[in-house]
Amino acid sequence: MAVKLRSMRDVVEWRLCAGCGACFAACDRDAVRLVNGVDEGIRPVFDPVCDSCSTCLGICPGVRVDAFAAVGVDAPKEPELGPVLEIWEGYAADPEIRHQGSSGGVLSALAWFSLEHEKMEFALHSGKDPKCPWANRTFQSRTRAEVLARAGSRYAPASPCDGLDAIRKSAGPCVFIGKPCDAAAAIALRKQEAALDRNLGLVLTFFCAGTPSTQGTLAELEHLGVRASEVKSLRYRGQGWPGRFLACFGADGQERSSPYSECWGRLAKFTPLRCRLCPHGLGQIADISCGDAWESYRSDREGEGLSLVLVRTERGREILHRALAGGALALRQVRADAVRAAQGNLLQRQRELFGRLAALRAAGIPTTTYVNFGLRASWAGISLSRKAKSILGTWRRAFVRQWWRRNASNRGRGES
Repeated sequence: MAVKLRSMRDVVEWRLCAGCGACFAACDRDAVRLVNGVDEGIRPVFDPVCDSCSTCLGICPGVRVDAFAAVGVDAPKEPELGPVLEIWEGYAADPEIRHQGSSGGVLSALAWFSLEHEKMEFALHSGKDPKCPWANRTFQSRTRAEVLARAGSRYAPASPCDGLDAIRKSAGPCVFIGKPCDAAAAIALRKQEAALDRNLGLVLTFFCAGTPSTQGTLAELEHLGVRASEVKSLRYRGQGWPGRFLACFGADGQERSSPYSECWGRLAKFTPLRCRLCPHGLGQIADISCGDAWESYRSDREGEGLSLVLVRTERGREILHRALAGGALALRQVRADAVRAAQGNLLQRQRELFGRLAALRAAGIPTTTYVNFGLRASWAGISLSRKAKSILGTWRRAFVRQWWRRNASNRGRGES
């Protein structure tokens, strides 16, 4: 029988923490601080009082995630894609926003449109830490220049929920942009807090295959022969599609880079267990989720980005349509098959997850509970040989990597 999660410390030590920072935002005792461990990612460290408190468990995406948390179970849905009202493909009409963005710049364009025309106070999202080029910080962007400066993927730990208090205290509605787990936590917390519910004007997320730890970036720099201590600036993607991992270093501003297709393959090896056991990669819990339209990408050349846009709530649809009418976006409607064709890797992970989670639970290892993701139905659709390989591979990794043991190594440790 799997261990029951009784506190947030259990979530962290059983490797189920997503590093979103929501427990930090929710704690009214100042008993939580966040640290960025090189090998693990951003994780909370708790005062002893937390061992007898279970308040945060109700909002933690490491404990439970409901695909219909933002819309209700009667909302229109697509098999494996979750709640969907409309599906679009396209890009930011502003060429500079499109170029800076990781795919088509749609999220950045929506953020800027919401600030400029929806009268939202600021966009809360992650961006490059000016003191450490490969680390992230949570920012409040209020101008087009600030949105642009923080556009593009950041394949390093980020915890934008740690800034939710600023949205609580805002004079008006705000935009929130984060990973799918971040968006799920923010929406769970808004259900408990009237001020947050009132001021979360638009929740945006992006397709996500996992967040590599800091060690992934350091390993990529080493692969390029760049000393981390000499790095002046670093981009993971953007400035064209699909973009490159680009490090600027040294006193004379030398540059070295690697193609996205090669870089991501190396970075992905450093994604934590929680990311590898997630069916939420398409951002089911948000007003709008966006990601790369890989089916339309030609690997023989760099180009300008193209995004798939999944509209999940009425709030999201209203703002998207106003952004279209206002000329902020250039989009065309597409069918669900376009998403399935473009995001086959994420969907394959989702199809195998029911068996993998069952295998871990059978070994007594606690797992996140996923509700309304259709995991059993997805699992039924894969071959018997694939099922066997998935279960046996999960058991092998659990034994070799000792997932059956708590990991208490991050207690009180971290970079920052």
